[in-house]
Amino acid sequence: MLVLFETSAGYAVFKLLDEQKLQKVDNLFEDFESSEKASKVVQLKNFLKFADSADALQGTVTLNEGKLSKPLKKLLKKVFAEEAHEKLAVWDAKLGSTIRDKLGIQCVSNTAVGELMRCIKSQVEGLIPGLQEKELTAMSLGLGHNLARYKLKFSPDKVDTMIVQAISLLDDIDKELNNYVMRTREWYGWHFPELGKIITDNTAYIRTIMAMGTREKAVNTDFSEILPEDVEEKVKEAAEISMGSEIADEDILNIHHLCDQIIELMDYRAQLNEYLTNRMAAIAPNLTILVGELIGARLIAHAGSLINLAKHPASTIQILGAEKALFRALKTRHATPKFGMLYHAQLVSQTSAKNKGKVSRMLAAKAALACRYDALGEETTTDMGINNRAKLASRVSLIETGFSDRISGKGKTMARFERYEGPSEVKQYFAAADNTLPSSTKRKFDESFEAPAAKKIKIEDDGEVTKEKKKKKKHLVQEVKTEAEEAVEVKTEPEVPEMETEAQGPSSEKKKKKKKKKEKAEDE
Repeated sequence: MLVLFETSAGYAVFKLLDEQKLQKVDNLFEDFESSEKASKVVQLKNFLKFADSADALQGTVTLNEGKLSKPLKKLLKKVFAEEAHEKLAVWDAKLGSTIRDKLGIQCVSNTAVGELMRCIKSQVEGLIPGLQEKELTAMSLGLGHNLARYKLKFSPDKVDTMIVQAISLLDDIDKELNNYVMRTREWYGWHFPELGKIITDNTAYIRTIMAMGTREKAVNTDFSEILPEDVEEKVKEAAEISMGSEIADEDILNIHHLCDQIIELMDYRAQLNEYLTNRMAAIAPNLTILVGELIGARLIAHAGSLINLAKHPASTIQILGAEKALFRALKTRHATPKFGMLYHAQLVSQTSAKNKGKVSRMLAAKAALACRYDALGEETTTDMGINNRAKLASRVSLIETGFSDRISGKGKTMARFERYEGPSEVKQYFAAADNTLPSSTKRKFDESFEAPAAKKIKIEDDGEVTKEKKKKKKHLVQEVKTEAEEAVEVKTEPEVPEMETEAQGPSSEKKKKKKKKKEKAEDE
């Protein structure tokens, strides 16, 4: 069996003299305690030295990618031309499959081969003639530096430091622009105060000053490229009746210099914003799709880097930027904040106030997944960000409207909402069927009479329901009155006087005694 061993000096092919050594790898290190013992186990077959550091870097990069370089391919062909029946032991299984596909050489890669490689590495200076330890150490150090430098050059888009600096500079420019514009409005306002109320846009205000100069020149100045026609007419009318003070030519010259600085800053800000958008699309495309480039850049700058942001849980990402409010709420035992920088995201800002906390929590969960995918994924695509954005949009619309567009499961969702919002129909109770008093008339209750079933009415308007109730009450009162009149007219059997005597009591007995006394007195 042949063994392919890679060093920082070149490629070496050893021949394993006793293949049974691989069956007992636990004590294999004892055979490599010295170079003399190691030479009895493996023997150098061929050695291909790198020409220079660039050649070493290229060979190492191809090995890391699992590819076969041209010098290594020539070396293997030369060695296996003499011993075609031998197997080849390699460290990387991916490299072994590449060699098998391109050269047809049977490769072996397992734990026993790995232990053999470690043992060969311990005595590589003695096994390869002409290779000294100091030279090998210097070559390894130089190759390590070149490989690290190559990886940084190979993927400069993954350097998120540029995003942190760009978003910080963008915020600084916004503050400076705000200060400069306010200073210009206050300065020029002494000469033409009405202009600030007519033109609210800062860019249009500055360009109008640059084109006009003093207000006396407003009538002969063409503002068609800067302002609409109606605003242009207002500016010219206000310039004729302005109450501002007069200024000298030197003053207007300095105001023009300040306006030049503001326009240059605005142009540079637009250029910086475009640079930040492109950089965010290269480094964190999925996060950019979910929250936008400005919010994503601020999250990365707040966390320090994209890797640090990927380590944060979703609950931390949700309140990034609201640390003061969080600790104040914990200290005073009040409600904690529901969102920080995510408040300015498009999905959160478009929702109503009562649902902002829920939407920000869902957005933070998806943003945490997007950060980890962008920071740690080998092949970064935008499929995950697009799918999650679509899911969040549909979920937000469901929360806002309370209805789903799906055909399947629509009945369950409607029932779930009615459970909390209240039913749309109520049942009316028929109170006339509750009478259990015995009837005082000879009429008996018809057993075939059935009480009307409970009616269902839809609640359309409170006023209509109250009117229906009043009508039903009047109808019931009229029925009771007719029954009472019929009971008075009809004479009943002796049950009625018994009830009357029971109801009359001691006062009726006294009246009867007085009547009897009067009758006796008349008879006498």
